[in-house]
Order: sequence, then structure tokens, then C-alpha cells
Amino acid sequence: MQKLGRVRAAAAQRSLNCSDEEWSSRVALAACYRLCAHFGITDLIYTHLSARVPGRPREFLVNPNGLLFEEITASSLVKIDLDGNLIDDPLGLGVLSGGYFIHSAVLEGRPDIQCVMHVHTDAGIAVSCQEEGLLPLSQHAMRFYGRIAYFDYHGIVESDAECRGLQRALGDKLVMMLRNHGLLVAGRSIPAAFDLLYHLDRACRIQVLAQSCGAKLVTPAAATAEQVASAYERLDENDRRDWPALLRLLERSKSNHAR
Repeated sequence: MQKLGRVRAAAAQRSLNCSDEEWSSRVALAACYRLCAHFGITDLIYTHLSARVPGRPREFLVNPNGLLFEEITASSLVKIDLDGNLIDDPLGLGVLSGGYFIHSAVLEGRPDIQCVMHVHTDAGIAVSCQEEGLLPLSQHAMRFYGRIAYFDYHGIVESDAECRGLQRALGDKLVMMLRNHGLLVAGRSIPAAFDLLYHLDRACRIQVLAQSCGAKLVTPAAATAEQVASAYERLDENDRRDWPALLRLLERSKSNHAR
């Protein structure tokens, strides 16, 4: 069965006429879509995960309009450039405007970023609506202490002015809350971006759950929160062991993201 899967994946790669590096990025990004579906980090068809095409910094991959995250495969991803020109659209479905404007803005403004993920989770939106944003209540949240940007809501992002505002708000950070809207993370690799997204959403869920108890909350000292955040920044990106484990999870679930 695994051999059959590899044969089908190779055929899909040939049909797209893409490099091995691009195919690897397609497989990794499609895996992220399937993982988001597994962990409930979805909003039907209305949010997006994108990745820059290796060796072609002005082109990126994103989900086609109309597919649920659990349906995304490596060969179904759309390739589009930062100017909005469709390069490869295997299913002919196009891309939602949010999949272009927000993601192209971040990728344009941050050449160091390879992957952008923007989602609308219940807890993420709930925390984005709170004036103080994400509070350093849990170790998950302390990871992001002093490292979150905030972007005020002015409606759907679909203008150059809004894109420039989003770029300014993000600055040099990797994590941003879109007020009254949702979460955005930017990673220097696809696995790194998913790691940020998973833990940021979990931090938001923990905060909302803690607040719902009605009990007085304990907030650690600022120095403690900074120590935790700094410790996470020192983790070796090359020693990431959760990503292979997550791919094994997809293999066990027979999720054919590599097609």
C-alpha cells in the first residue's frame, strides 16, 4: 500500500512538472492542512496556509477555493505569485481573496519567512477580542511573551493600504493577532510555522478555559515569562522531533496528503 502511495505521488509530481524541492514543500504544506483538520484548527474553506516556492521567492503555494482542509493534497495546491497571477491551478478553482492579500503581504514584507498560516479558531478569535490579548497565564502562552504583534480590525483585508498596515504591524515578529478576527503565524520553515500555530491556539484555548472558571487567576512574574520565551527561542530548529511524529500520525490515519 505504501508503494502504491509513492507511485501515485510520483505521478502527481510529474503532472505538475515541479522540482523535487517544490514537491517536498507541497507535501509538507498539505500535511499541515490535514493536521489542522485533525486538531480542529479550521473554519470550513475560509482560512489559508501558504508556503513560498523554493528557489522562486515571489511565488507561493496556497489552498484552492472550495476545498476543506481535510481534502487538500500536494497536487491540488495552487501556485500564485505576489502580484496575484495564477501560475498553476490544477483544479481550476482559483484562490479566495484572503488567501492572496494577507499571505502575499506577509511574504512580500518578510523575505526571511517561508510559510504563513492564518486561522479563525474560536479561542483565537476570543482572545483577539480581549483588550489585553494573550496573557502569560500558561507555559504555552509565556512562550509568546513580548513576541506578539496586534493588528486592529478594519474590515476584510483586500486593499494595498491594509496590506501595508499589516506589514507594519507584524514588523520583525513571527506571531500576530488580528483583532476581532483570528491568528497569524509566520515561520522560517513549514514545520516551524505549524509548531507556532498549534501552540498559539492551545495557549488561547487555555486562557479562555481559565477565564471561564470565574476563579482568581495566578499570573507569573514578567521575568519568569521572559525566561520561558527566551528558552523556546534557543531550541534547535534542526532537532525538531515533533514533525516526524506528526507525519506518522497522518500515516496511521491513512491521510493521503502526498497525492
